[in-house]
Amino acid sequence: MKVNPQNALKQLAKGKELFATVFEHGTLAVEVYKPKKVDLQEPHIRDEVYIVIAGTGEFLNDGVRTNFMPGDFLFVPAGVVHRFENFTDDFATWVLFYGPEGGEK
Repeated sequence: MKVNPQNALKQLAKGKELFATVFEHGTLAVEVYKPKKVDLQEPHIRDEVYIVIAGTGEFLNDGVRTNFMPGDFLFVPAGVVHRFENFTDDFATWVLFYGPEGGEK
């Protein structure tokens, strides 16, 4: 199955939603996430991976700040405080949630 982020981004541009689920199978859920100006995420109950589609900015992950750009792969264990900051208006990212609640051990 091929999933194109452009279709999800068009869907997000039409409404007030910040994410669109584009695929689910077993414990895997794939979304496209496009926050508007501020990322208000709370820690999640499952492990997650971000793969940046577009834009640049800073990623705060468990107190560690790093710069990101398209193509970057960012991992966040379940329950960890994280957010995107100082990102450009075109910022969008794939989000992959997987595994059991509480994260993989």
